Amino acid sequence: MVKAVATGWSKPVLIQNEIHSYYQNKDVVRHIQSLPQKIAVQSWYPLGGRGYTGPMLNNRVIGKNAEKHGKSPAQVILRWDLQNGVAVIPGSSNPEHIRENISIFDFELTPDEMKDIGGLNRNEKHDWY
Repeated sequence: MVKAVATGWSKPVLIQNEIHSYYQNKDVVRHIQSLPQKIAVQSWYPLGGRGYTGPMLNNRVIGKNAEKHGKSPAQVILRWDLQNGVAVIPGSSNPEHIRENISIFDFELTPDEMKDIGGLNRNEKHDWY
């Protein structure tokens, strides 16, 4: 990607990568966000992906922050991504989950809460592509 941009080839506007509380991919995110081309970063599997959402949604740190803000664990995870400058498009066909997923703009995590969730990184990748 960096080579393509440097040679004048079509500039990507978005890079989609697996990013969630347990696989934060911080170096890649920081690198993309530092590029002068202003390429957006989007989380693939922001809630951990198929078969992996349970442990993340039941995580003690995430649950504590959800309770503090009167939000669900999923909302806290999505908000954490957004505050890290990472776009999220969680998939759901459940109307209640869809409403919940878009109701993440009426609260903000504190710097300490962001740091606590950032400390959950396990470099635990759930999909291989």
